[in-house]
Amino acid sequence: MLRIGRFVFGAAAVLFLLAPLIAILPLAFTSSSMLTYPIPALSPRWFEELATADAWRRSIVNSLIIGSGTTVLATVLGTLAALALRRRIAFGSVLRTLFLLPMVVPAVVLGIGLQILLARLGLANTYTAVIVAHTVVAVPFVLVSISASLDGIDPQVERAAASLGASPARVYLLVTMPLTMPGILSGAALAFATSLDEVVLTLFVAGPNQLTLARQMFSSIRENISPVIVAAAFLFIVGTVAIGGLLAAVRQRAVRTAATP
Repeated sequence: MLRIGRFVFGAAAVLFLLAPLIAILPLAFTSSSMLTYPIPALSPRWFEELATADAWRRSIVNSLIIGSGTTVLATVLGTLAALALRRRIAFGSVLRTLFLLPMVVPAVVLGIGLQILLARLGLANTYTAVIVAHTVVAVPFVLVSISASLDGIDPQVERAAASLGASPARVYLLVTMPLTMPGILSGAALAFATSLDEVVLTLFVAGPNQLTLARQMFSSIRENISPVIVAAAFLFIVGTVAIGGLLAAVRQRAVRTAATP
């Protein structure tokens, strides 16, 4: 009876979380220009508008460029930070707190500070500015993911490699990095998703040529609610599910590899 109760509660919680998506996503395929039910007919017209309209096409390309740059930069910085903090350096707890601050500081405060800083550096309204801003909020997620993977590594494995004459770089490349790869990939995926979803910082530091998909959706909602916004959201969700499935497959493969004698 208790098991049935848990199942019902879990199913109800999942349904509660997915209900808004279930209600809105079918409207991405409506032939009507209004977000109303019942759907008159199924049509791919809004996805065609995403692919053909200059504003939407440019915003998708910008999101991919900025998201890729953010992913690379945040993954590198997050990995280096996780490795350094793992060695129990001086003031390590203080440094870890500073790295995690962007997760709790209001985005408006970060946006104002980054806008002032990047303007003084001459980077305002550039792709570099947007990538740097998104990296600031993405690094904490990478750090947490990789730190969790590093905590699961037996230090004796690395010591054994070092005792056989491997340099610190070779120990990391041949031992540490393969064992932390699921955490690195998870952090990279989180960084990319964070960049795609970021709106507030983009409003502060981006110019008209760096209009991202999230910002375009935000602007469209303010001007006119159209099913094309739902089509863009559909792409967001499909991409997120695909990345999540890929990460799950990688983690499962890593578990099987570790369990194989």
